[in-house]
Amino acid sequence: MPSADPPDHAAIDSDESLMLRYAAGDLAAFDVLYGRHELRVWRYLLRSVRVQAVADDLLQDVWFAVARQGVGNAGYRPTARFTTWLFTIAHHRLVDHFRTARPHVSIDGHGGGEDDENSLINTLAADSGFGPLRQLQSREQAAALMAALEQLPAEQREAFLLQAEAGMSVEEIASTTGVSFETAKSRLRYARRSLRQQLQEFA
Repeated sequence: MPSADPPDHAAIDSDESLMLRYAAGDLAAFDVLYGRHELRVWRYLLRSVRVQAVADDLLQDVWFAVARQGVGNAGYRPTARFTTWLFTIAHHRLVDHFRTARPHVSIDGHGGGEDDENSLINTLAADSGFGPLRQLQSREQAAALMAALEQLPAEQREAFLLQAEAGMSVEEIASTTGVSFETAKSRLRYARRSLRQQLQEFA
């Protein structure tokens, strides 16, 4: 599980400028990027696969890909928003995982303690429309959120998590998942409606 305390040095530098510095050979810039975004990417992966060990492995794969693709002719393009590029890589790793992985035990049977479950629901993006959910603290509430996410169709869950964790716009979600704007918008709408219905008692 990643640390919840990213370094705050070089905080005034944009993600994009840090990535360009890394591409030019500045390894410290990569460390700053990793510190800024590892927890968000990890939460996105964990909420998708629901097994911490798998999420940890996928997180490593994602950052290896960032390090590898961030340099050279096929690397990061400064015209792309870094977080969109980063979560697109994470999305593709998830797609590959679900194509090949055998079923795993749900996180409810993972054996993690209450602190593990609370870490799943510490933050959801403000524009997700689920501000009150960010205040969830109890094991029961954390389990309810995970169960509600698990009930969503995979496409709706993916769209919701890309907005909640990656802060993607509808246009960016559509581009990342390879669907039209209207399809992405519809998936988000249905996901929000379903989650609100399932979590009314905690709102």
